[in-house]
Amino acid sequence: MQKYSRFSDVSVSEKILNTAFLVTIGIAYMFALLNLYYTHEGRDGKPGLSVADVKLAYYGSHNQTRLGAAINGPMESNLPNAAAKTDILNWLANGTTKDEFQAKIKPILDNNCIMCHSAESGMSIPHLTSYEEVLKLTGTDTGATIPALVRVSHIHLFGIAFILFFVGRIFILCEMPRWLKRVMVAIPFLFLIGDIASWYFAKIIPGFAYVVIAAGALMGLSFSAQILFSLYQMWFYKKTPSQS
Repeated sequence: MQKYSRFSDVSVSEKILNTAFLVTIGIAYMFALLNLYYTHEGRDGKPGLSVADVKLAYYGSHNQTRLGAAINGPMESNLPNAAAKTDILNWLANGTTKDEFQAKIKPILDNNCIMCHSAESGMSIPHLTSYEEVLKLTGTDTGATIPALVRVSHIHLFGIAFILFFVGRIFILCEMPRWLKRVMVAIPFLFLIGDIASWYFAKIIPGFAYVVIAAGALMGLSFSAQILFSLYQMWFYKKTPSQS
């Protein structure tokens, strides 16, 4: 009969290496969740992360400009005071003239925004260093653009797939029914693909925001379960005589 490796066959050195990797990946995932929270929270003008925030991120508001949606949502905290926000919103409402931009809006952006929103920052976000660049953001807010979604999609698929693969390679050393292990190994990949696919659907149908949240949460739960099962069986699980 073919012999499969299990945690009982692994050396202490390899267990330490696996544990260090799993714990580090777990911590990294927690920071990824925090980044997700701070990226999308407050888009609806209310504290905290909600389904409405996710809808606005992908579908947009369709009743205000991209710049207006940003300063009413996640970028509001970067402005120095309420007066600066009011000046920008009034400029958007009054026709976005170049003279008013140079007199009132550009100083606000230069002092508070262009450290990130400029070519020099190297960040893949809209630039706010000139009137022409800012004017591109005065159209209707339709949420994330397709190029932006494609850019984030390929990064997530490549990066997270590698992480799931290495975590899964450790997880398959667990002792459990074969059918359950096969399901648990495949599920995170399925939810990852479902999560990213739902971004594009949510751009067309705002109700898909619920799918975005559900798929992302289920991927995280299944991924976390693999880490916890692996850590437990690596150090604490003891086979019964009938399993030997």
